[in-house]
Amino acid sequence: MYNKTNRLINEKSPYLLQHAYNPVDWFPWSEEAFEKAKKEDKPIFLSIGYSTCHWCHVMERESFEDEEVAYLLNAYFVPIKVDREERPDIDSVYMSVCQAMTGAGGWPLNLFLTPDKKPFYAGTYFPKRPKYNQPGLMELLENINEVWKNNREHVLATSNQVVKSLKGYSEDESGEIPEDIFNKAYESFLKSFDPVFGGFGRAPKFPTPHNLSYLLNYYKVKGENKALDIVKTTLDNMYKGGIFDHIGFGFSRYSVDEKWLVPHFEKMLYDNALLAITYLEAYEVTKGELYKEVAEKIFTYVLRDMTSPEGGFYSGEDADSEGVEGKFYLWTWPEIYEPLEMEEGDLFVNHYGISKTGNFEGSNIPNLIGEELEDIEQKQLKNSLEKIIEKLFKHREKRIHPHKDDKILTSWNGLMIAALAYGARVLNNNEYKTAALKALDFIFHNLERCDGRLLARFRKGESAYLAYLEDYAFIVWALIEAYETTKDYSHIEKALVLNEQMIELFLDEEKGGLFIYGKDSEELILRPKDIYDGAIPSGNSVATMNMLKLYEIAGDRKLKEKAEQIFRTFGKSIEGIPQAHSKILSAFLYYSFQLK
Repeated sequence: MYNKTNRLINEKSPYLLQHAYNPVDWFPWSEEAFEKAKKEDKPIFLSIGYSTCHWCHVMERESFEDEEVAYLLNAYFVPIKVDREERPDIDSVYMSVCQAMTGAGGWPLNLFLTPDKKPFYAGTYFPKRPKYNQPGLMELLENINEVWKNNREHVLATSNQVVKSLKGYSEDESGEIPEDIFNKAYESFLKSFDPVFGGFGRAPKFPTPHNLSYLLNYYKVKGENKALDIVKTTLDNMYKGGIFDHIGFGFSRYSVDEKWLVPHFEKMLYDNALLAITYLEAYEVTKGELYKEVAEKIFTYVLRDMTSPEGGFYSGEDADSEGVEGKFYLWTWPEIYEPLEMEEGDLFVNHYGISKTGNFEGSNIPNLIGEELEDIEQKQLKNSLEKIIEKLFKHREKRIHPHKDDKILTSWNGLMIAALAYGARVLNNNEYKTAALKALDFIFHNLERCDGRLLARFRKGESAYLAYLEDYAFIVWALIEAYETTKDYSHIEKALVLNEQMIELFLDEEKGGLFIYGKDSEELILRPKDIYDGAIPSGNSVATMNMLKLYEIAGDRKLKEKAEQIFRTFGKSIEGIPQAHSKILSAFLYYSFQLK
């Protein structure tokens, strides 16, 4: 490791601190960096990622720890590092740029900007030298420097055109949502559904639990049995696969194959919160014990491994340990037998897909693919397997653990609090209620300014960054769930105050809808509004559902009218790709069939 530190050593973000010993002269996102770029007439190299991101680690090892790359970056550019989880506003704006310029996105996200923050070249992972059909970073840095010095007019024209196009692209197409939208969304999910392994489309497969929640809501309203079958098939197969950690519990980010066998091993708080909610919803509808148990296992993992002593929830766990992706989670045949009796080992390998040759790079990912879940649920077998898993878990705990991102984000905590409060109610579990209320208490003690303004991130005693739309929306959701569970009306009073503050800070008064960042926040080259539900449902979607629920509980008609306005603002977008807007469609279902 390079011995000298750069400016990132003074940051609290685990991701920025990972880069504090790079020979690259990194700046955090700051006026100091942009002033330097203007003064020295240099373009900016902006690199965005997060601490549990596998390809971010790869690029760091190949390029940002490399003296040759660092020399070019330091000589020709002002390099800036951003943690996307601390600054979703910056990430959202520049991810839109990358998708518009290249047709793809992802992390690490790397862009070249003019000193006034306008982008002119974008991409994701770049190897040091050309490979994987990707240009090499060394060559790219030389070429960009050449163009900057000798063809500046072209660079400036490109950057101005990109910003102009994005502003046009981000204009909302308003309109009424058509009545047949629910069937259209259902049919599009049906068309892309994998009837064998569940999920939608081919590999890679993402859980996207809010899509399954929509189908459950659709089933409840329309009585369409096939919608319920889609949900059950998907939830069953995700649990059977290696995307679920059968030894320590919790779900990984996504599966690289169609069977859900090989996960991208990082575990994120938001995935586990949203999946717990969906398994609980499925349990409420079907009374299937498996769904209850999976939710309980998710909560076991989160309360054991992802909870701070003060009650807030950590952000994620890395895919890599000892520089190898998935190493912590993999087992060879002999390793299974180390903590077990021969008979126990035989029982486990027979049920959990363990072989001498392995199912992933010579090792094994424990899974239940091909097993009948009813057989596994038989009491005697289940008890035996649970005891074996406990021994394997204790054995695995001795390994070197993956890095844990221990920053506490208001938004993702909101999701987990909502999940636990809902779980406490559905499963009549006081432990979950206590954990949810303790985490709410943590947020309001540590991430609310004395003037009531929410903040976005807490780590090592420091609260920072003005909260974004999703922070407000997800915490209001958490407060509504806390009220539903405790019937303590003070949670609704707090939710109404925060909801009002959210509208004041984020509402587009001219065209409707809510912006990602507040009117009191740093102004970027674009002020986007997000309605598309990605890995996490959009702030606009959740805020709309909150307003309808608060209207139903508190009776303020203005809340219902604001929700109706959001439906109209994004009507055309929703109509265009209904399956990409499943959370707001759940809100529209609720509005259409319960409130009208």
